[in-house]
Amino acid sequence: MPEFDPHEVRDKFHNALKELKQYIALAIVAAPKYQQTNMQIIKELTETNAIPGVYVTLNKPYANLKTEFEADRIDTRMIIFIDAVTETAGGKTEKTESCLFIGSPQNLSDISIAMDQAVRAVPGKEKFLFFDSLNTLLIYNAVGTVARFIHFLATKMRVWGVKGIIISLQKESNKELIDEIEQLCDRRIDF
Repeated sequence: MPEFDPHEVRDKFHNALKELKQYIALAIVAAPKYQQTNMQIIKELTETNAIPGVYVTLNKPYANLKTEFEADRIDTRMIIFIDAVTETAGGKTEKTESCLFIGSPQNLSDISIAMDQAVRAVPGKEKFLFFDSLNTLLIYNAVGTVARFIHFLATKMRVWGVKGIIISLQKESNKELIDEIEQLCDRRIDF
């Protein structure tokens, strides 16, 4: 597999979405480039476009993400995190202004309520919601449940008027679900 190229990610992201003011994008990411691609998209949103937003993490604890983002010079003050993994992994969840902790990726209604609160708390009209990731939802929930949740999420993103990014790993086993979710999105971007 070729080396990770941040310029390629930035260009693909920008070119796919440049004419859209608001959007829902389904980003399909190859596993070896997963973390770097996510970071580059967040950089594009917060640094290049100066847009604040919400990062829903189902994969990495907030503390780890915050450390990685700061090491990569991403301004975490522009992001409200929703962490649905720390409690599941038995980690400590100290109350913080920049993160809402949810018990588990299985608690879809809690995730939904937290997203609503976080999106409303982000200042300004222009904001993003980054959802990481579809694959983790499938570990904790049935395919039909995930499809309904993503349909609900896509509708909420449109109501909130955010730039929405839904991340999914590139996997053949998810093809049917991806095809269904792609219909709800304005763009599909393959990284």
